[in-house]
Amino acid sequence: MTAQSATSATERFRAARDFLLQHREDYETAYEGFVWPRSDRFNWALEWFDVIAEGNARTALHIVEEDGSETKVSFADMSARSNRVANWLRAQGVRAGDRIIVMLGNQAELWETVLAAMKLRAVVIPATPLLGPADLRDRVDRGRARHVVVRAEDTAKFDDVPGEYTRIAVGGDGVSWLGYEDAVRESEVFEPEGVTLAEDTLMLYFTSGTTARPKLVEHTHTSYPVGHLSTMYWIGLKPGDVHLNISSPGWAKHAWSNLFAPWNAEATVFIHNYTRFDPARLMNEMERNGVTSFCAPPTVWRMLIQSDLGRLKAPPREVVAAGEPLNPEVIESVRRAWGVTIRDGFGQTETAVQVSNSPGQRLKEGSMGRPSPGFRVTLVDPVSGQADVEEGEICLDLSANPVGLMTGYHGDPERTAEAMAGGYYRTGDIGSRDAEGYITYIGRADDVFKASDYKISPFELESALLEHEAVAEAAVVPAPDPLRLAVPKAYVVLAAGWEPDAETAKVLFAHSRAVLAPYKRVRRIEFAELPKTVSGKIRRVELRRLTAEGGGREFVEGDLA
Repeated sequence: MTAQSATSATERFRAARDFLLQHREDYETAYEGFVWPRSDRFNWALEWFDVIAEGNARTALHIVEEDGSETKVSFADMSARSNRVANWLRAQGVRAGDRIIVMLGNQAELWETVLAAMKLRAVVIPATPLLGPADLRDRVDRGRARHVVVRAEDTAKFDDVPGEYTRIAVGGDGVSWLGYEDAVRESEVFEPEGVTLAEDTLMLYFTSGTTARPKLVEHTHTSYPVGHLSTMYWIGLKPGDVHLNISSPGWAKHAWSNLFAPWNAEATVFIHNYTRFDPARLMNEMERNGVTSFCAPPTVWRMLIQSDLGRLKAPPREVVAAGEPLNPEVIESVRRAWGVTIRDGFGQTETAVQVSNSPGQRLKEGSMGRPSPGFRVTLVDPVSGQADVEEGEICLDLSANPVGLMTGYHGDPERTAEAMAGGYYRTGDIGSRDAEGYITYIGRADDVFKASDYKISPFELESALLEHEAVAEAAVVPAPDPLRLAVPKAYVVLAAGWEPDAETAKVLFAHSRAVLAPYKRVRRIEFAELPKTVSGKIRRVELRRLTAEGGGREFVEGDLA
């Protein structure tokens, strides 16, 4: 069956999915032949998940807690449980189009609630339990939330959050909120009311806000569920895989790789919950539970390579990274220990994976790969607007009508128009493309700066610093200089065993001179923790502010010569 000959929405989706599975290691064929499955009406929870779940005893979700206790839910049970929750939420007044804030940890109720909301055609506003009252007021207000589903221990955060919204608590007695556990008494047979249009709103994501107030990204019943076929392809997932993705609930990457991509592939979502990251324990659980594919942000990869990677005797078949570009030193360390290569992927909350190193592609050092099947990516000069340049802003060609792209920024038509201007979706990220179509990340347009009239990519300098054993993390920003206008300054988090003193600074300056061109050399160093968003991204805007204000203990290259 081909996508063109399929008739129902489910059949079209399956045909497109199977085409990517068939060509999972043949990028050229997959890219040229893939066609997005398009339907006027589609509800992924009802028309895909429930279909593959019928009579399916294989594990859909496997959670291992820090104390060793485990939860396993089969596909069939997850379908039934989400039906009960959908029936119960309907009884509490949840209707199509209602917005629901879902603020849960990595617990079975999270997946049940999201599936149930989809079946009801309600709109999910994912939220991390790390949020405080100020953030929640913003989400209730701008998100126009009518219902919230939260852990019992987080209900007090809403005491100062005004609004007429249904309050539902998961796990815990003595709370005056509605008890989620009452859903267990509902029928496991669910009858949908009305049809789900493919372009109906499904999710509203508040971005992590590295530079300004979080944007509100709007996704549909098509853009994320169907769009993440590209994410499935990038990771290299197959039916029966056990997939571990380290990501906090509430952020887009969690939906990417803990919901849509693995269940598009009919794979198991594996979760290991912990309060403090323990590389040895994580690798033990990966070994014990047969993890076949693993995705983690660069921060986790950097912590992993500082441990004994050799303790994992059966490494995953597929290993990928996303969130921020991955430094070459990390990739090489994992390759030496595990014999597999971490493959980068590039996407945003606003999209699925746009560019990636998918299985079977020839990898190029430093490149994040080529455009994903279904996406037409071009580089646009941010000044002249000229397209198809060798270096420029990474953009999606809207004439190709990519499925895995947001509708826009909810309630902000001006920002949406700016992002979609000229027939392109503009990512705000700068990259370069070689003759074979491989794209290399340079940095956020706001982060790239000039020193002595040379363009500096912070990511390149940070990667160079991370090659040294003393450096656990690094972030580079411009520091004012009367002669050069600006010089690169590095904020460095040291690895264990190194002191934040002048001797260490001398070592790192010498390393910078050895591996970087003279105009790129790091000229100033400050040892400090890196400010980050709640999703773990480095707030370089904050570092630029601190640099401009001064006041930290800074080491200057010339002063230590």
